[in-house]
Amino acid sequence: MNHVIAPRAESEEPVYRADFAMGEHSARHLRRILRLYLNGWGLAAVADAAELALTELIANVVRHVPGRRCQTFIFRLPDGDGVRVEVADGCPTVPRVAEGGLLDEGGRGLVLVDAVADKWGVEVRRDGGGKTVWFECLAAAPGAGAGSVTPTVRPAPRP
Repeated sequence: MNHVIAPRAESEEPVYRADFAMGEHSARHLRRILRLYLNGWGLAAVADAAELALTELIANVVRHVPGRRCQTFIFRLPDGDGVRVEVADGCPTVPRVAEGGLLDEGGRGLVLVDAVADKWGVEVRRDGGGKTVWFECLAAAPGAGAGSVTPTVRPAPRP
């Protein structure tokens, strides 16, 4: 079942909550929803990183969680400086970062999450009946990088 929750001022309640079994196309739909919220909040700069991290967490649910059921939460961080996304499921197996072999088709999901998110982690439910995997993507501070100049590289002329 899909639930959309209206934002409340100064509340830690999620702005978006989805609760359903994930399928092959679920990540695509959730990426669209995430991007809509990020654009609306003025956080388009973190959209690519947040979408990639969300895709990896949903892929883990599809591959490793029996029944593929999970809950997805999207929070705007206090002061509007970023986004927190949580994916909770009822599987007690905690994901681990694994460096895949050079020719392996999988096994690098959490490595990617670590590379694109500012923070991430796993919280095990107290009753041992599942976990929540989360990440945060923070917007650059106003003026960050101001004054730095990136040199323009022009191709060499052809003879």
